[in-house]
Amino acid sequence: MTPTLISSLGFRRVAAIAPPVRVADVDANVSAILEFCTAAIEQGAEVIVAPELCLTGYTTGDLVRFPDLLTAARSGLDRVRQWSTGKIPLIVVGLPMEIGGRLYNVAAVVHDAHVRALIPKTYLPSTNEYYEHRWYTSGADADRETVMLGHTEVPFGTDLLIGDAQDPTCMIGVEICEDLWAVEPPSGKQALAGATLILNPSASNELVGKAVYRRSLVTGQSARTISSYVYASAGPTESTTDTVFSGHCLVAENGHLLAESDRLALHGSLILADVDLARCVTDRLHTNSFTGTKSTAPFRVIEIGLQRSVKTDVRAPISPLPFVPQGERDRAERCQEILALQATALATRLRHTGSQRLVLGVSGGLDSTLALLVCQQACDILGLPHTAILGISMPGFGTTDRTRANADALMQAVGAESRTISIIDAVRQHFLDIGHAEDDHSVVFENAQARERTQILMDVANGVQGLVIGTGDMSELALGWCTYNADHMSMYAVNSGIPKTLVRHLITWFADEAADGSLRAVLHDIVDTPISPELLPKGAGGEIAQRTEDVLGPYDVHDFFLFHFVRMERSVRSITTLAMLAFRDRYTPAQIIAWFEVFLRRFFMHQFKRSALPDGVKIGSVVLSPRADWRMPSDAHASAWLAELDAIRREIA
Repeated sequence: MTPTLISSLGFRRVAAIAPPVRVADVDANVSAILEFCTAAIEQGAEVIVAPELCLTGYTTGDLVRFPDLLTAARSGLDRVRQWSTGKIPLIVVGLPMEIGGRLYNVAAVVHDAHVRALIPKTYLPSTNEYYEHRWYTSGADADRETVMLGHTEVPFGTDLLIGDAQDPTCMIGVEICEDLWAVEPPSGKQALAGATLILNPSASNELVGKAVYRRSLVTGQSARTISSYVYASAGPTESTTDTVFSGHCLVAENGHLLAESDRLALHGSLILADVDLARCVTDRLHTNSFTGTKSTAPFRVIEIGLQRSVKTDVRAPISPLPFVPQGERDRAERCQEILALQATALATRLRHTGSQRLVLGVSGGLDSTLALLVCQQACDILGLPHTAILGISMPGFGTTDRTRANADALMQAVGAESRTISIIDAVRQHFLDIGHAEDDHSVVFENAQARERTQILMDVANGVQGLVIGTGDMSELALGWCTYNADHMSMYAVNSGIPKTLVRHLITWFADEAADGSLRAVLHDIVDTPISPELLPKGAGGEIAQRTEDVLGPYDVHDFFLFHFVRMERSVRSITTLAMLAFRDRYTPAQIIAWFEVFLRRFFMHQFKRSALPDGVKIGSVVLSPRADWRMPSDAHASAWLAELDAIRREIA
């Protein structure tokens, strides 16, 4: 992966550091800070946050009022300023400052030989082991907007934001420790004013259970403000006279924890993460509660030119399966919740319509299997016998013995009523009627079978006062891999919000956690069966001749494209680069580009099918229903996206 492609992602590499400190020894502390900053720079950091009052140590007590220590702190800040000359990162360090006869707890923003801003702490804790009001004045009471440092006038106040003159998505706000714990943290107003990256130099002492709460505060505030949040707390080399600090450092983005340090490390802590500020902007544009809230606090924006480091890696989690929860525990909880949502939605629809039966085609494939399990759960919710489910096997020209046997075994294990209705004779008659040769295996040959099956399901459902349950999934809708007015249509589509990769995991989870022996065995065999519509004639040995992923490409890659294109609204260049990183051990860059072209062409070409979808429940953050999240003209052109993809193809050739 070339540095050029990685840089095109637009991530900002941030670092939170907690160097070891010597209380009241400014020279030693500056040396430690610069040592950690050097290590962070070597790893590509572009923004570095150090703890609250790190130049002197947080736990100086009454010594903080002494002029010798205050003078040393200013000299230490100037040393950091001089050291930053010609270097990439913006650095935030903390120090006490006497300004106009008052003492402030200040975060100094340093960049390329300049102190760009001095931001005082707003909320001063004075409870239990904290008594900051003994020494400091709140920044909310400051009566000036600038401070002289030497011969330079530096902006001062709680109303400051740092903006990148070259990148409008990068706006930086700073709040200090207790500010985050307040009822209305300053970062809320900063975010409404445009801040996408919140920095918090902190000194939070450690108590039993406090780390969990601190972590929830940081991740929760990043979610509430739809921002990236970097938190750096003082470490255990602070004074332990009455309490201990842990050096807990965290990076979160829109509710997700990206990086976290070990705690209580005497040698200090350093963590890095790549944050996606453009994603924060995109998420805000999708959130009316954010865009509809006016910024009531005026802010002064200090514009600087933030450089980017050259990166050869990505310090951000890139899951190759973005729709599938990570971790066994999370996956089990999520799978259970998803099935409950699907089943509850179906039970509600069944009760509303007064239908007596649930009718669906059962092929022995993944999608109809999941739909059948949802029907089973819906019957349990309503107290109906599983015989209220009517599963119909409709073998055609490509149906194999394996899938047909699995379909029969599945319906028997679930306790559904089953019927077998062959479509071969009916389709042959239809070919005669329309003048289509049976040995012509074109799209007519395939679609005629799909439409015959849908006709059977609809008519049988009418005869038993039933509801036809759609089995098609969201990945097929994205790619248009469904026959218009055939498997594309139903009376309620329970899988329309579930991508193919998640379908597989849902069935596997159900097999392992909720199924008995016979059902478990058939479910595992279905998961292991190649994905196929089985519309083309079988192979010479009776095996599946038509494998969907041989035609389209792997569903795991297409689901990756789907998530980042629709949910994240990323650029073609970003999606391509992320896919190359996520699948670098499995697929070549040329394969990724080829499959992305398939995705883009089919996604644009088949919007007309998504514009005419039946009702179906939304399950996750992505859905393609025109009544929910996705509105797109059916005649939109993909040329701009394909042109960019072709440019990337030429670059890596």
